[in-house]
Amino acid sequence: MDSTTQRHGIAAYQLRFSGSGGEYFRVWIVNLLLSIVTLGLYTPWARRRTARYFYDHTMIAGSPLEFTAPLRKMVVSFILFALLYVAYKIAAETGQDTVVSIFIIAAALLAPYVWGSAMRFRLASTRWRGLQLQFAARWKDVYVASWPIFLMAAIWVGITYGLDVLSADSTQAARPPGGRPGPAWPRVDAPMWGLIAIGLVLSVLCIIRVEFNYKSLLVLRAGIGKQRGRWKPVYSDFVRIWGATIVVFLAGVALILALAAGAAYAVQSMFSTVRGPAMFVLIFFIAIAAILGLVLASAPARAYREARMFRLIWSNVGLSQIARFKCDLQHWAFVRLRIKNILLTLLTLGFYRPFARVSEYRMKADAVTLHVKGGLDQLVGELVRQQDALGDALADMAGLDIVG
Repeated sequence: MDSTTQRHGIAAYQLRFSGSGGEYFRVWIVNLLLSIVTLGLYTPWARRRTARYFYDHTMIAGSPLEFTAPLRKMVVSFILFALLYVAYKIAAETGQDTVVSIFIIAAALLAPYVWGSAMRFRLASTRWRGLQLQFAARWKDVYVASWPIFLMAAIWVGITYGLDVLSADSTQAARPPGGRPGPAWPRVDAPMWGLIAIGLVLSVLCIIRVEFNYKSLLVLRAGIGKQRGRWKPVYSDFVRIWGATIVVFLAGVALILALAAGAAYAVQSMFSTVRGPAMFVLIFFIAIAAILGLVLASAPARAYREARMFRLIWSNVGLSQIARFKCDLQHWAFVRLRIKNILLTLLTLGFYRPFARVSEYRMKADAVTLHVKGGLDQLVGELVRQQDALGDALADMAGLDIVG
């Protein structure tokens, strides 16, 4: 039973995850085998079974979440996406550059629409104690929040043009006077590197901004009944987390490079006389080790960012003035858990993956506490009445009848 404390009329309910790695392993292995047998066609069924498992075992104030997404919509969306992807690959493989360009432009223009549709679907498919979440953002709001995506595209169009100009000037300056015209190889000089660096920095800032815009829009336009979400974080909070993540990533890369240098020296000393097929096998294993090293170098940074972002958001959001969340997730503990999970997943050839996912989900869920002003039962009853009134109004506007 959840521990509940009453202080100044505010009750605290800690989230609990009641699932286990062994239970989810059975769901995961069935999904994996059926997806392989059906060549991926089982994917929407697998995603639905996975979502329902995690929802059903996530307890808030003693009541589980419910995932009520209609399977038909998930199947139709999957088939539509698969057909579009196949069409794009065919166009790319057959050299239809115009069609490929149209696909890319269409994808950029439709990206905000796809995100907004996914958020509507996710929230509309989530219920708790009979309450259905909603995402009430207008399409205008979604596209306005997407301005960093379009700005980033414009930045790289300008940088590409600038690189072409600098490349032409560099090639012309490198050609000897009066020499025979031959193949001109463009040089990447300091101004070009500077332009690329500016583009990368501005792109990172745009990515951070679009993440901030989308998360804030999702919270502020989400709600239950007449109650809307409350959002406190600011853009600088996201920038600080990303900056710290870059530092963690560089530290991880430096550590991996130091270990790789030491390992290379040791290998060279031990296998200096190796020749022929044995050398090929040795090079192969060194390449595999290098790839694993890159994965391990980025894993702590990705886990660090994920944990800090999770805590930032879940400590600064709420529902109107009647409910708020607090989170005490420790980011370094989450980083250690992620590294352990990656190593065990590699050692077990992937079969530890469901246990890893459950352990990370449990650490996150158990770190969140819901604080509610007043009695929970009274609050839920009022929200249900608001929700029903809103649903009836929307149905009347659409000319539909609610049956059952």
